[in-house]
Amino acid sequence: MEFRIERGEFAEAVAWAARVLPTRSPVPVLGGLLLEAADGRLCISGLDYEASARIEVTAETVRPGKVLVMGRRLLDVCRVLPEGAVQCAVEGSRFTVTGSGAGFGLSVLPLDDYPSLPPLPEVLGSVDGQEFAAAVADVSVASGRDDTLPTLTGIRLGIDGDRMTLAATDRYRFAVRRLAWKPAAPGVSADVVVSARRLTEIARSFGRSGMVSLALDNGSAGFELDGMRTTVRLLDGRLPRHDKLFALSDPVTAVTDLAPLVEAVKRVSVVADGDSPIQFAFGAGSVLLQAGYEDDVASQRLPAELTGAHELTVAFNPSYLMDALSTFDTPVVRFQLMGPGQRAMVTGHADREAAADTAEPSHQHLLMSVRPLM
Repeated sequence: MEFRIERGEFAEAVAWAARVLPTRSPVPVLGGLLLEAADGRLCISGLDYEASARIEVTAETVRPGKVLVMGRRLLDVCRVLPEGAVQCAVEGSRFTVTGSGAGFGLSVLPLDDYPSLPPLPEVLGSVDGQEFAAAVADVSVASGRDDTLPTLTGIRLGIDGDRMTLAATDRYRFAVRRLAWKPAAPGVSADVVVSARRLTEIARSFGRSGMVSLALDNGSAGFELDGMRTTVRLLDGRLPRHDKLFALSDPVTAVTDLAPLVEAVKRVSVVADGDSPIQFAFGAGSVLLQAGYEDDVASQRLPAELTGAHELTVAFNPSYLMDALSTFDTPVVRFQLMGPGQRAMVTGHADREAAADTAEPSHQHLLMSVRPLM
């Protein structure tokens, strides 16, 4: 086996495939990357028990063949290679990488022990890569971190016709994002849960212009774009449905500018110990943010419009609130409030007029408010 390729393209392909490699594995070959060169193409593959990745790039094939090498070691080599053309070859029991006067030799792993990559499931349709990456980022902040509740560490991926719904919850907050997609056939539907960490990695790696193909079966999800293909095992169970939780009856509505609010939350949080709450006292034309206890306190007042009540005071966990606000890039944010210690819906809008629209927004983030302690 022997091939030539530009260092930058080689390094990017190795890094993309190496994303799925396990940090530690009792099976040494699972730490390997499989390189296959033939007909002017180089395929690089990696897998572990949960995910697989395969990328195909252009390379000058001198001698076709394949080799299995330690993936993270090869990635380290790629990072320090000089710019320019790289020549790679199997020489006896070593895989050599040379370029611009630098040379490396890596031991090879037994090919016979390497498992086959799982096939791509049936393709159900495609979605814009950039929009999908943004949607995954919007909801992943609400996913759980407790591995003893594995389903809550996932993102619900729901498909109904030409609409895709992504949702995540850790029981204290619930984020939902809807986006359009192109089904391969009429009447396509699905409802699965994918690891939030894995889906975030996949979405970021595909976060470029182009349509990403989505494939699903009973046990795995697959994604494909421009010679890149990855699969991930589905999580067992189902996330709770958000429909009833998101149905707020006669909420009090508060609207304010997003950027000043984010800065104010950061500012008053300086005196908040741990996750002690930030209090929001909404009144006529303004909201007063307060945090801290006794002598260590902070406050800031911002303009705000309140509808449905003369005044209302609620409080939020500052970390959860900042996670929610960070997912919006709109000028205005709207709070729909049920009262202290009850549900609060956060949505982003282009302006105050748009915030008055009763249509269901494509991006919603539900928080549980806490009772003010001041």
